[in-house]
Amino acid sequence: MKIVCASSVLSGEAAFRTLGDVVSVPEEEITPEIVRDADALMVRSRRRVDEALLSGSRVSFVGTATSGFDHLDVQFLDAAGIAWCAAPGCNANAVAEWCVTAMLGLAVRHGLVLEDLTLGIVGVGHVGAALAQKALALEMKVLFNDPPRALAEGAHDFVDLDALLDASDVVSLHVPLTEAGPFRTRHLADHRFFERIRPGALLLNTSRGEVVDTDALLFAMERGTVLGAALDVWENEPAFRPDLLERVDFGTPHIAGHSLEGKLRGTMMVYEEACRFFEQEPGRVDALDASAPRNLLTADGRARLEQDVLWDLASAAYPLAEDDRALRACAHADAESRTAGFVQLRRDYRVRREFAAFDALLTHCENGLARKVDALGFRLAAES
Repeated sequence: MKIVCASSVLSGEAAFRTLGDVVSVPEEEITPEIVRDADALMVRSRRRVDEALLSGSRVSFVGTATSGFDHLDVQFLDAAGIAWCAAPGCNANAVAEWCVTAMLGLAVRHGLVLEDLTLGIVGVGHVGAALAQKALALEMKVLFNDPPRALAEGAHDFVDLDALLDASDVVSLHVPLTEAGPFRTRHLADHRFFERIRPGALLLNTSRGEVVDTDALLFAMERGTVLGAALDVWENEPAFRPDLLERVDFGTPHIAGHSLEGKLRGTMMVYEEACRFFEQEPGRVDALDASAPRNLLTADGRARLEQDVLWDLASAAYPLAEDDRALRACAHADAESRTAGFVQLRRDYRVRREFAAFDALLTHCENGLARKVDALGFRLAAES
């Protein structure tokens, strides 16, 4: 069996060679000629998989090691009888950690205390649920809005959007991009959305750039309706708007989910699905070096707010400000160079570990802070 695997699929060659012969190819170089005699194709998000790529091939299974699958023409795949899978939720924890770090940074920057605030989560899938768990650990109040789930499950755990916007100090968007139908999300955050939002609210968007109307957000920030914002996704990306980046507190190039652990989860989820499809027992895949030394972070709580200590730990584990500076560095170039810079930042993104890869050594910290650090995913090395 021949498997074409994009080289961007982390540990993909190690995993899929247990099923057959693996041809590892840079994603942008996967062509119809390369896949013509392949039985399976494994990608991430930079290669469109459609009839133009697969027509005339013998590919019977396609996997994308990403939570989203906008780049797969699933209508064609279904019609052609080609099985496919994605890896939903593989990077949910990474995105939730991005959101927690951004919320801590926004709170510190604007003189707010998270445990006094209400977080409104719009879209309660894998990421929204993971973020809720962490926000509750930070003693925030959390509200949920998810009309499709409310319709399917009953509305007892959900509030409507107007109620959420009215009551939330922080609004975080985690919806898929849908263009039509009763749950259309394109420009969900439009002028009317920002007219209803609680004055002085903070906004986070890690879903899709087109969920937010850029002009409406800029107007809301100019009026002071939105106090601060952190964005990982942008309308028309990679051709992002530099005037929006200039106004937000934190901006990153669609990398919120790009943790090492998230990428490995994506690979293994697709690998296991491929094993089921080809009726093979999964083999042993050593994707991480278990003997590698752990990362150690230290924090001293003397005469400091809990929130400041948490910000120190979170921003040391995930240096959000570095990603923000990197994006701003290419914001003043011409449009073509800005776009190329955005793409390059994503393609060459550094190895990023999740909080669980870090030991936190706390000194002069109360037990309540230690519990929060533990609940966010860090491993406590000691506490006093």
